[in-house]
Amino acid sequence: MSGAVLLLPGGDEESDRRPSTVLATASVRTLGRRLARAGREQGLAAHVVHYRYRGWNGSEAHLAQDASWAADEVVRRYGDVPVCLVGLDMGGRAALRAGGHEAVNSVVAIAPWLPEDDVAASPEPVKQLVGRQVLIVHGTNDDVCDPELSFRLAARAKKANREVCRFEVHSDGHGLHQYRAEVQALAEDFVMGALFGGVVSRPVQDALAAPPPLGLRMPLAVGFGKSLGR
Repeated sequence: MSGAVLLLPGGDEESDRRPSTVLATASVRTLGRRLARAGREQGLAAHVVHYRYRGWNGSEAHLAQDASWAADEVVRRYGDVPVCLVGLDMGGRAALRAGGHEAVNSVVAIAPWLPEDDVAASPEPVKQLVGRQVLIVHGTNDDVCDPELSFRLAARAKKANREVCRFEVHSDGHGLHQYRAEVQALAEDFVMGALFGGVVSRPVQDALAAPPPLGLRMPLAVGFGKSLGR
């Protein structure tokens, strides 16, 4: 294997219950299969991470711990290969938080759950993302995970790392059902480029190169991916 994707499902803010494996991973399995097909010739391994607990659980950050453990397992199994963390909802937060693992070279956070900004508390960290390529995707009508919070995090991360971009899916909600094909094509384009050094699409190039806020509010075009043959 020459690269690995770790898929991180959603979770709860607080819960010490074990997640239901089938239900918890359903949201990321389709994307995982797509990425595995796209990277088969390059030797891509794709694995869904099974959490110990359903919840993030405050300072324990259990989901991020499990993501880091999974990255350790990739190194143990495959050796020194680049790893991309791809997370949805609370899994998006886990991907961003665990992005500092030495094997990780890229992070994709789709509709990430992030805590409310609080001047009295420490903000969500971003320094661990330095040296990584980062893609955040969020629906503008998401009423579960506030898209403005992911924009603010992206803006802070961009100050420390130029390789950060964020796409907005206009009029779509938390599940990004309306433009699922476009979101998955975008994720595939980004992951293949990040892991294997291929040329990413022009919209991704433009988003990475554009200064804030332009590169962090890049609209995801209807039909994205069709011109790429995906």
